[in-house]
Amino acid sequence: MKVLHVYKNYLPTSGGIETYVRQLAVGINRRGRVEAGVLVTAVGPRTIVEEVEGIQVIRAGRLGEVASTPLSLRLVEQLARSDADLLHLHVPYPVGELAALLFAGRRRIVVTYHSDVVRQWWARPFYQPMLRRLLQRADAIIATSPPYLNRSPVLRHFASRTEVIPLAVDPNRFVVAEPEVAAIRRRWPERLVLFVGRFRSYKGLPVLIDAMADLQARLLLVGRGPLEDKLRARVEQLGISARVAFLGNLSDRELPAYYAAADVFVLPSIQPSEAFGIALLEAMAAGRPVVSTELGTGTSWVNQHGVTGLVVPPGDPLALRQALRTLLENHELAACFGQAARERVQREFGVTQLLERVENVYLRVAGL
Repeated sequence: MKVLHVYKNYLPTSGGIETYVRQLAVGINRRGRVEAGVLVTAVGPRTIVEEVEGIQVIRAGRLGEVASTPLSLRLVEQLARSDADLLHLHVPYPVGELAALLFAGRRRIVVTYHSDVVRQWWARPFYQPMLRRLLQRADAIIATSPPYLNRSPVLRHFASRTEVIPLAVDPNRFVVAEPEVAAIRRRWPERLVLFVGRFRSYKGLPVLIDAMADLQARLLLVGRGPLEDKLRARVEQLGISARVAFLGNLSDRELPAYYAAADVFVLPSIQPSEAFGIALLEAMAAGRPVVSTELGTGTSWVNQHGVTGLVVPPGDPLALRQALRTLLENHELAACFGQAARERVQREFGVTQLLERVENVYLRVAGL
């Protein structure tokens, strides 16, 4: 059976959905019962077909981008021509969804519903009817957490046909050699607060920087994004440049050591665009206590308040500061949360479980 994953981007573009697509495509392909391919948009106008980690990746020529949505007629054409038996769509990506509605034919459709459209609220009246048609047409729907299934104004109407299969990480990747961690600690010997992710508006980074103003710790910011200049200016304005380090993007090889070196990981998101928070899983796999915000999405299901870390109201720098201070000053509590966090990832969010669950969806839908 051939499965084609359809989304807007693929690695080396970083992001939780891109990582998830790679895990499924590469991992299930290696299991031997399903042949996987990936269809995404290219950076430029030329279509590129290449083999990456044993799978075919088609990067369809891009016309441009509107509201963070790459436009590509070539992607529609490639989907129509594909010999895949099953299309696995990763929502939201309107171009892929429209292409499937128009050209899926008799092929089976599986949808992973990652997030509602939040920031582009003006597009909902046009987009949601198409999305509902796709979900009605789908043979299987996957949600990544129970809270998101219950809160999504679109997905909850399809709850009886939706299966929850959470995102995953490989816990073994976050077992790091001590010299790598020691080198980071020598560079920054103070208490370390770590953030990893894109510098986008919904991530709540201005709130985090304000929270750091009266906290005796160093903040390590891993990532880049459109807010970087404003964040740097705010750091300068508050006079905390000596305690905030902008590290840029780190490689997959470098990142685990930074998780291991941190005293606390923080995800200060302020909007439900943060549907799950794969970085939470990565930090928890490294045995770190985490602080996140209550968004009504999967983040507070992943990070259990009082068990694996602390959950605070979004957009509240005082509450965020107090939670960080609590874990930075109470080493025993932080260690307890970190141990529980790693055990939760090993028990509930391993890649093997993800691959088995999704492959079973494919086989069931195909009647095999």
